[in-house]
Amino acid sequence: MGSEQGNILVVDDVEANRDLLARRLKRQGHIVVMAENGRLAIDLMRQQTFDLVLLDIMMPEMNGYQVLEYLKADAELRHIPVIMISALDDVDSVVRCIELGAEDYLFKPFNPTILKARIGACLEKKRLRDQEQAYLQELQIEKEKSEQLLLSILPKPVAEQLKQNKSTIADSFAEATVLFADIVDFTQFASDRSPIELVSLLNKIFSAFDQLAEQHGLEKIKTIGDAYMAVGGIPTVRSDHAEAIAEMALDMQKEIIQFNADTGESFRIRIGMSTGPVVAGVIGTKKFIYDLWGDTVNIASRMESQGLPSSIQVSEATFNRLDGKYHFEERGVIQVKGKGDMRTYLLKGRM
Repeated sequence: MGSEQGNILVVDDVEANRDLLARRLKRQGHIVVMAENGRLAIDLMRQQTFDLVLLDIMMPEMNGYQVLEYLKADAELRHIPVIMISALDDVDSVVRCIELGAEDYLFKPFNPTILKARIGACLEKKRLRDQEQAYLQELQIEKEKSEQLLLSILPKPVAEQLKQNKSTIADSFAEATVLFADIVDFTQFASDRSPIELVSLLNKIFSAFDQLAEQHGLEKIKTIGDAYMAVGGIPTVRSDHAEAIAEMALDMQKEIIQFNADTGESFRIRIGMSTGPVVAGVIGTKKFIYDLWGDTVNIASRMESQGLPSSIQVSEATFNRLDGKYHFEERGVIQVKGKGDMRTYLLKGRM
């Protein structure tokens, strides 16, 4: 529909006035619907979409002022432009209508040229407002998409800091628990599979791990090849970070068992955990990544890489946090690359 045509509702209690106005509007190419009183007009506006309402002031039951006030107070109808029409030519009536939200005011009897110009201008304003509203809605949708994308990369508290244009985002945490998990013999497995099959399998496994991280209120940090990294107690501090990571580790083992049962595969995973101080922050300017640094991270990585297949190996610091709440088997002292001799434990299950 062009800018000079519209779907117009004519509201007047006098039939002759309605008919005369309707004929003139139809000759100008408009679609016209008529209502004999304010209540009927409101009902019609709830049932149909109108581009403009021509509203008489002096009507029984519900006068034009009351209808206009009702429309502008209604969230669903207030956007419809209204031109008041009346034989009243006093300034007070005009001012009252404008204050109530009317777009314009036309005196009876109508001058056909002025009528056409006023209606055309009003419809053009509505068209431009509709375009602006549609544009703003598109902007909002794109903004929400951007925020969702940002939240898929960064934790929400960190994303909020980034939106505040903080140049450097880095925090030190006195204690957190870090988890690394790795699929055993994945390199050999990968050599026998097509790229599509390989990515599909990894996606299923890591998507299940993502759900577990969300379920336990943990933060997934990243995946590297067939390795998965998560942390508890960062960026939101929580006192039960070690317990939450332990629960996730046990659930990851269950998930792999179920995955093998469903697919006929024979995957095994090694999991390593360590507890201690951690530095966390965002690096990158175009491609952001939220990462962790510190001795705790390195030890957790070693707990995984020097662990046993289908086992959860934890550092002594993690064991001390969880002892008495979970079943452990002491593995003993092992040589840990870069750290020397370390006493480690295998998490076996809940008590």
